[in-house]
Amino acid sequence: MPAPMPTETDRAARYEETLARIDALLDGEGDWIAAMATVACELHHSLPHFDWTGFYRAVAPDLLVIGPYQGGHGCLRIPFSQGVCGAAARERRTRLVPDVEAFPGHIACSSSTRSEIVVPVLTPEGRLLAVLDVDSDAPAAFDETDRLFLERLCRKLGAQFAATKTL
Repeated sequence: MPAPMPTETDRAARYEETLARIDALLDGEGDWIAAMATVACELHHSLPHFDWTGFYRAVAPDLLVIGPYQGGHGCLRIPFSQGVCGAAARERRTRLVPDVEAFPGHIACSSSTRSEIVVPVLTPEGRLLAVLDVDSDAPAAFDETDRLFLERLCRKLGAQFAATKTL
């Protein structure tokens, strides 16, 4: 049974607290894998509507490979031409999908997923490091509050880890 959706006010407050913890944990951190693992863990355990939380790393010009995550197993490899993660990577923009069944080419890594948000992690120069993928077992679980806070987080990650070699 999916967790109840937090109110907009509660959701924003949880994000503020969670992002402050992430900032403190990543202060001075230079290892990209450690950072992704920490972020996935903090987000997953802080927001009740997050049922799968993780990163897919850009490892080739058109391929994502699973990185650190929390939740059940994920897809191991996702071409940029497939699914919500591939679309976010290819288009370099956030994809907020209230009903994954209605998304053309959706990849069902988990049969319980009903909605999804995927945010690219870009360096200030626009190089793709990864995408942050969050799935929920509830339909329409994500909103503009999620988009705004997750984009803020991913911009910071892209700036902090801009020197990371991905290809």
